[in-house]
Amino acid sequence: MTLQQAQQQVDNWIKQYGVRYFSELTNMAMLTEEVGEVARIIARRYGEQSEKESDKNKDLGDEIADVLFVLICLANQTGVNLEEALKRNLDKKTSRDSERHINNEKLK
Repeated sequence: MTLQQAQQQVDNWIKQYGVRYFSELTNMAMLTEEVGEVARIIARRYGEQSEKESDKNKDLGDEIADVLFVLICLANQTGVNLEEALKRNLDKKTSRDSERHINNEKLK
């Protein structure tokens, strides 16, 4: 699935099941909440925090998909074409950082 297709599928889902988009501010708060859920899993599963029994069955992929869903909602309602934005962003990073990481002694 392309990003453009994902944006269209999310838009269709919102129109069919979600009634309407939540406000941008509400979606921003929801995005923060969803990122927090991803952070909780990462901190406990891959970091130093011990994993609670209730967290052991959490699906990291599902939580990341929740982040992506809300991010796509924000893109749709603010008129951002994610495919174009990502291409521009990668071009920017490539021109800015083409040698930065290669020459970083910390990464060797």
